[in-house]
Amino acid sequence: MSRSLFEEKLNSGKFLVTTEIGPPKGTDISEMLHDIELLKDKVDAINVTDHQSSVMRYPSIGGCLLIKEHGGEAVLQVTCRDRNRLALEAELLFAHSRGINNVLCLTGDSVDVGDHKEAKPVFDLDSVQLLHMCRTLESGRDMGGNELKGAPSFCLGSSVHPEADFIEPQLIKFDKKVEAGAQFFQTQGVFDLANFRRFMQYASQFDAKILAGIIVMASARMAKYMNANVPGILVHQEVIDELATAEKGKGLQKGIAIAARAIRTIREEGLCDGVHVMAVGNEKVVPDILEQAGLINVVA
Repeated sequence: MSRSLFEEKLNSGKFLVTTEIGPPKGTDISEMLHDIELLKDKVDAINVTDHQSSVMRYPSIGGCLLIKEHGGEAVLQVTCRDRNRLALEAELLFAHSRGINNVLCLTGDSVDVGDHKEAKPVFDLDSVQLLHMCRTLESGRDMGGNELKGAPSFCLGSSVHPEADFIEPQLIKFDKKVEAGAQFFQTQGVFDLANFRRFMQYASQFDAKILAGIIVMASARMAKYMNANVPGILVHQEVIDELATAEKGKGLQKGIAIAARAIRTIREEGLCDGVHVMAVGNEKVVPDILEQAGLINVVA
């Protein structure tokens, strides 16, 4: 079974850096292409979000094809919110046929938080079942037990929330995801390294790579908004207070410094296998973060 370049890097022992691009709401892909060109040689892989926060956008598979066409390594994000198992299986077969083998399996946000509140959620599967489905396809059969003419191969990942208020359900689901075949995890935003260290004490016993989620905040106001409106985000008050000290118009620079500091600490302490940088519409600053973190020469 052939491995993707990203899967090879996962097993190389190097400190990995991934990031993500939010596709446009429309057909104008010029900004996305600019971000791909900017980032493709500075990170190990680029995710394309799948209707993040249940907001309709250009599809993840389309963005991943663009990344591949422009010489980058793509991670396809797949959520269970919008498609039943037939559609999910078909999309994954298509992805493999086009050379896209890295897949992040997610349950997906509720439609209630998005911009199509009248949409009917599907959730035929959840993230654990989606991982099982991918491994079933690899075995040469679909979920109905039917034989495939040509089987795909994947490098599978998922998400975990190491700073959840109630961590036990997260750890139970983490166990199930590893058992279902997850090879790597890109975590939800990490803001409290003490909490993250405790999580890693547990996670390190499993054979899965952990990439700490680093969310770049542009202001204290943005942090408060995300706490109130974005599922899975918990920006700690200490971070909000530090962002609030930024001079007018310098909030993003402060956010870059906070993100770079966290990455530097995580790498120096060897806390996990890498980081996943989420710039939330400010993808152009990712190289600045990596440079301040002392990683730009490592990744390039």
